[in-house]
Amino acid sequence: MFELFSQGGPLFMGILTLILLSLIVVFVISIAQRGDEKQLNQSVHWLKSIGTLGLVTGILGQLIGLFSAFAHLETVESISTDMLVGGLKVSLITTLYGMLIYIVHLFFVMVLRRWQPAI
Repeated sequence: MFELFSQGGPLFMGILTLILLSLIVVFVISIAQRGDEKQLNQSVHWLKSIGTLGLVTGILGQLIGLFSAFAHLETVESISTDMLVGGLKVSLITTLYGMLIYIVHLFFVMVLRRWQPAI
């Protein structure tokens, strides 16, 4: 697992990890305050925003990785198919992590809505 983290690039993977941790913190706080409907509505809003931020950050990490890979490929005269496919595979790591964060966000929102159907 740490190998995937380092392959995905410490900058974007670190940012995505902070986003995931903040998503978990907001969820735990909203569980603790589940009797307050206004606070619950606000928590769901924050969860949606943080989840979307995770997804977009993952896609941004992939696009920046692809851009830098293609910039490097321009300078090389010949490239093997294995190298190209390996670079594309690595560029997908941040997007997969962002999608995982988005799925966690959807799960958290479903749980909170189950507790409070008026949201």
